[in-house]
Amino acid sequence: MLTIGRLASYAGVTIRAVRHYHQIGLLQEPERDASGYRTYDAVAVVRLIRIRTLAEAGVPLARVRELLDADPETFAAATTEIDRRLRAQIRTLQEHRRRIARLGSGDSLAVPEEVVDYLDRLRAAGAPRMLIEGERDAWILMAARWPDTIPAVMAAKVAELANPKVVRLYQLFGRIADNGEDDELLRETADLMSELFEQASASGELDRQDEVMPDEAFIHLMDAFADAAHPAVARLREMIAERGWTGWTRIAKREP
Repeated sequence: MLTIGRLASYAGVTIRAVRHYHQIGLLQEPERDASGYRTYDAVAVVRLIRIRTLAEAGVPLARVRELLDADPETFAAATTEIDRRLRAQIRTLQEHRRRIARLGSGDSLAVPEEVVDYLDRLRAAGAPRMLIEGERDAWILMAARWPDTIPAVMAAKVAELANPKVVRLYQLFGRIADNGEDDELLRETADLMSELFEQASASGELDRQDEVMPDEAFIHLMDAFADAAHPAVARLREMIAERGWTGWTRIAKREP
């Protein structure tokens, strides 16, 4: 006959696990012998090994008793269902691993794949890290507020990168981020922004802004976010206003 310690050793579990199985009714607790000790036989070892095997296979302890006492047909059906659940969990964990792997640069945290792709394209176009991080955080806000519009908006933003003037604008933004409020650099940037606004107005793109961003309070939030991102933003807003434009997140032609 075996002590609880020897039983646990033979079955490959801890004494604590044996006591837990006693508490939940999976393993019968023997009566004490004349010496006051609880001792176990070979049947207890076999049952404990079966419990351990099922638990290690991913079977919830709540279902282990059912399987221990099941007939072959019931056992097969139950294990098939458990296997299906485990495969679903594996797929979920694999997706988590895929997402974690994409977080190496931090760009994909809390933003859709379309935004990650856009940020990668900005990086390839020579945009500096500070600008990329600012864009990322802005799109985190946008994606949280208007998630359904992000695929279409990102497709349009990617298409814009085919325009050398847009790429040039991002390069100027990067120089501003690195060099601060250089007046000549700011004027060049404001001139280019005004030119791009004129093109967007002529194409009707500015008229569609309300469809994409209908929330006035959120627009103010995004503008404040941009103002806080870099001191040059406020100066650029003044300069584009001098050129006939208002706004930052949503651009409009100033009234005469």
